[in-house]
Amino acid sequence: MAIAVNRDGSHAAAALGDGTLWMIDLAEAGAEPAVVPVHDGACLALARDIDGGGFLTGGDDGRLRRIAPGTGPVTLATAPGRWIEHIDSHPRARLRAYNAGKRVHRIGVDGQPDGPVLEHPSTVGGLAFAPGGQRLAVAHYGGVSLWWLKGAAEPVRLDWKGSHLGMLWHPEGTHLITLLQESGLHGWRLKDRAEMSMGGYPTKVRSVGWTTGARFLATGGADCAVCWPFTGGGPWDKRPLELAAGAADLITVVAPHPTSPFVAAGCGDGLVLLAALDGSPPAGVAPASGSAVTAMVWSGDGRHLLYGTEAGRLCHIALPERAGKRPG
Repeated sequence: MAIAVNRDGSHAAAALGDGTLWMIDLAEAGAEPAVVPVHDGACLALARDIDGGGFLTGGDDGRLRRIAPGTGPVTLATAPGRWIEHIDSHPRARLRAYNAGKRVHRIGVDGQPDGPVLEHPSTVGGLAFAPGGQRLAVAHYGGVSLWWLKGAAEPVRLDWKGSHLGMLWHPEGTHLITLLQESGLHGWRLKDRAEMSMGGYPTKVRSVGWTTGARFLATGGADCAVCWPFTGGGPWDKRPLELAAGAADLITVVAPHPTSPFVAAGCGDGLVLLAALDGSPPAGVAPASGSAVTAMVWSGDGRHLLYGTEAGRLCHIALPERAGKRPG
């Protein structure tokens, strides 16, 4: 399951392995989601579209689709015989990007192709527009290809051995972090290509996110939420914060609050915690359900927390206003 909140914060969507999309109106507490078939097969990717209301989905049926509240799905592109596993969009660049195997395609707001197909040495493991919308980073085996969207015809290569299966830009565009097939992360400070490796995890890191002000990079994959400090240029020679330590199971998913200094953490047994960056004891917001938390997202205003479990359960927690300031 993948979960996203649209850019205007009105609706959340969850993409499921049975090819359906569940749409939730965040203004209607307790409302049942609208269930919409979008793919003939599994939904493999979900992202916010360029505009305020829409979502993009990719499937193993080789279709890129757009859906918005109150409208049916529209096919934007097809890749016969391929899976569309990674998608992103950027409102300032007015572009969408998606992969089909080793190739990345770009589509403008008018639904037409924008620029040549971007070729890569192996199947794409992740893609993301830079915060400013001028570059597109594509992860694959052996590192990252960093494309300028205007000008240069060849990418800048950031090399690191192994498979790179996801990525995250620093909010100011200064650093790029990738999730590795091995149990760890790798990153680059782009101004000088200084490299950073963040390891020591007992399992793969599948979830990362920036805390407010990008002071810390919060990560799952351990028995606590490991938060690497990024003040002063990066995490070199600095010990990470360890939040929500002592949970009965590993933390599988993290979601830093968008405006306040705490992190939501979902565990392998279904427990969901809120942990403040000051190290105070975490507050439980959902008990263990016996099924691992696999996806989690906040609304932009920080009033709604949504998470999904391995068993296919989708949960929506509307927090009181004071909870948007600190756990408690």
